[in-house]
Order: sequence, then C-alpha cells, then structure tokens
Amino acid sequence: MIAVVSRVSSASVVVSEETVADTRRGFLVLLGVVEGDKEADAEYLAGKITALRVFEDDAAKMNLSITDIGGAMTVVSNFTLAADTRRGNRPSFSNAAEPVEANSLYEFFCEKCRAVVCDVQTGVFRADMEVSSVGDGPVTIIIDSAQRNQPRRKD
Repeated sequence: MIAVVSRVSSASVVVSEETVADTRRGFLVLLGVVEGDKEADAEYLAGKITALRVFEDDAAKMNLSITDIGGAMTVVSNFTLAADTRRGNRPSFSNAAEPVEANSLYEFFCEKCRAVVCDVQTGVFRADMEVSSVGDGPVTIIIDSAQRNQPRRKD
C-alpha cells in the first residue's frame, strides 16, 4: 500500500460538480492499494500517517502530529500509485489490487484513521474526481507499507 501524504491548508474533492469532501488544515492522502496488500498494511499506514510529526510547534519546528493540531484528512483512492513505468512510456497498472479488494482496504484504512482523527473525509472510489489542495510548506511524504520491515539505508 502506497500513500502520498501532503500537508495542506485545505483540500477538496468534487465529483460530477458536487463537492464530496472539503477539509481545512491537515493532510491530503492519495492512497494506492497494491495487489497482495492486507489489513496489516492499512493499519501500518494509518498509524504512521496519523502520528507523523510534520506540523510546526511554537518554536517553528516540525514537531506536532495531525492530532496535536486538531487537523483534518482528505483521503483519495488512487490506483495509479501502483504504476509500473520501467518499460516503455505507457504505465502498467497490473500491480494495482482488484477493485473489490482495493475498496475494502481503502475503507478499512479510512476507519483506522477515523479512530484517531475526528475529521476524515473521502473521495468516491473509482470515480473521476477533481482533487484540489493548497499545499502548506510544501511538505509531501511518500510512505510504502512494503518498506516497513526493510533496514534503514545508511548514508
């Protein structure tokens, strides 16, 4: 499972000219479910994202989490995060989970986030969405649950 987490001043999602999500300061999370992902992947990402300390404290240091600031989340399912671009110029999406399984894990992820963050809004699974955000920073972090057990690279 892959998440692109952006710290935002606001985020919104429009589907068929109807606003389905509209949040204030917090995170915009694009979530890609990859074939073979399990609930453990969703739990890991939800725990990691809701605990990320990327909001500034009184000393202007990134030291606060989304819960510390009372922030909100907009979560958008995005199968294109599973793209394989190693061959040619047309991405392959064969690594993306099948829609039924992907939606189940997407919903599970959102519920895990809602257990920690009060305001978690979502896009519409498999819909054509207009996603807007006002970046704050910018701060954008990519988290891949497949890397959680890999040793940290030493620089």
